Amino acid sequence: MPSISIIFGALLILLGISGYAYVMSTPNPSMTALIPAIFGVVLVLLGVIARAKENLRKHLMHAALVVALLGFLGTISSFMKIASVFAGTAERPVAVIAQFATAIICLVFIILGIKSFIDARKNRS
Repeated sequence: MPSISIIFGALLILLGISGYAYVMSTPNPSMTALIPAIFGVVLVLLGVIARAKENLRKHLMHAALVVALLGFLGTISSFMKIASVFAGTAERPVAVIAQFATAIICLVFIILGIKSFIDARKNRS
């Protein structure tokens, strides 16, 4: 699970940096484009520490899932807004797409984390 945390964190960092690079070319750049990268850095750090500290792995991976859950809950509204991007009515379509991508990345990480916890419990029994 720590490796998965690092991979998904890297995806969020990439998303945040690419979103920020795009908004820097617009008339009104915003630092909020880096929000996915912040979540990503936290996931990467938790994954790296979990690899190094075997005795803390379970707690750190639970913390990583909480971070992903917060990321998902913070971007869940993008599921309603994504249709406006395709309809051409979105005010900031790149922001909506970035939020939607963040929500999907976080949701997949949550699903994989829950599956990992269930598998670990089954193997322990």
